[in-house]
Amino acid sequence: MAGDISFDVVSDFDEQELRNALDQVRREVGQRYDFKGVTVDLTQGRGELMLVTDDEHRAAAVKDLIESKAIRRNLSLKIFDWGKVEPAGGNKVRQVITLRRGLNDELAKKISKLIRDEFPKVKPQIQGDAVRVSGKSRDELQKVIGRLRGLEDVPVPLQFENYR
Repeated sequence: MAGDISFDVVSDFDEQELRNALDQVRREVGQRYDFKGVTVDLTQGRGELMLVTDDEHRAAAVKDLIESKAIRRNLSLKIFDWGKVEPAGGNKVRQVITLRRGLNDELAKKISKLIRDEFPKVKPQIQGDAVRVSGKSRDELQKVIGRLRGLEDVPVPLQFENYR
């Protein structure tokens, strides 16, 4: 297998770009007239964001801000899993936004099966939260990448790394 070429299919995002986008949101909320005197607490935890604000309308406005800032920083909107807006006490509402990272087992198996069925000359292999695809021809691997980029029903953004 010395002549094999491979790449990894992963799902990840730039943590620093997300932090910068959230800082921009906080700054804009502090300056906008429609947020004067309104509590907006946006904190980033390990794998999730917590939004606490006065009402559901403010939560929807902050959601729009987060999405627009994320797009400007080349972050996919598929990384956000918007939870329900629920009461938090003290006339506030809370929304937990889970950050999607990595391929879960079900999605990795689905991608692996798709590659096995459509491209018999390449070999997919599930490795943790990534799928390694290897084969002898660069052209076949390029076709696999093109096919995976065309998938619309994938709930996470896909990246292709370690192409060698």
